[in-house]
Amino acid sequence: MPPQSPRVTPIPIPAPEKLMETSNLESTASALVPKFTLPKLRLEIRDLNHDGAQTFLTAVTANKALQKAVQSVLSLLYQSPDSPTTTVPPTRSVTLIMRSMPGVAYTTGSDLDGDHKEIHFSLDYIHSSVSNDRKAHEIMGVLTHEMVHCYQYNAKGTCPGGLIEGVADWARLHADLSPPHWKKEATGKWDAGYQHTGYFLDYLEKRFGEGLIRRLNEKLRIERYEEKRFWTELCGRPVEQLWGDYGNALEKEKKKAEDDECVLVDREDAATPTNKDAKDIETIA
Repeated sequence: MPPQSPRVTPIPIPAPEKLMETSNLESTASALVPKFTLPKLRLEIRDLNHDGAQTFLTAVTANKALQKAVQSVLSLLYQSPDSPTTTVPPTRSVTLIMRSMPGVAYTTGSDLDGDHKEIHFSLDYIHSSVSNDRKAHEIMGVLTHEMVHCYQYNAKGTCPGGLIEGVADWARLHADLSPPHWKKEATGKWDAGYQHTGYFLDYLEKRFGEGLIRRLNEKLRIERYEEKRFWTELCGRPVEQLWGDYGNALEKEKKKAEDDECVLVDREDAATPTNKDAKDIETIA
């Protein structure tokens, strides 16, 4: 019998440090995200035979979609569940009602009281107004916008509707759920609402620091809205001046983009041989 080769015991290979570091970073990041108490979440589909109902149920998992919208909105508008600087409203339940109706969606208090909210979402809109590859993204965007209305303050009923809608679209923007047709504009009034005001609020937060919209929301909780005083206390200057500054900032952005495009074109032109250069190359060859 030939001599046996010594048996080699395999040495375990340690996990790559980079992967371990990535895992630790993800765990740390997850731990840093505050977890708010969820309200009771309900779903009511008034016509299961509607094509929009099947589209909705196929595009998203309803309970997870609602949970994600709530956590996203609360983490954007409030520091943490027990923060002394922001106060989460006592919303006890949110019912998503899917039904056939004109428009897109709206939020209202329920018949019980103002702490119970209803989001009415159009099945017609879901079915016919959004391309198939964007169904889930658009559904989450609308849910996030409407969920803001379940948790934001309105200056004891005195806040302009445009600011209310602007905060909701600011949250949608920061949840990475903005649709492709949105664009920054400084035409008209600052409180025209929706993405028009949402991008303005985004500019203000970038200019005056993270947490500005949380402070804005908290001011809307504790006081009535008086425009000049409100914005001067919040940002140190009246909103008309801030709106003008925003317009100037957009013009600078536009000019920079145009200049960058010109530089890129010049570089491409410089790298492309002219007809004469091509003939010279052929002659040399």
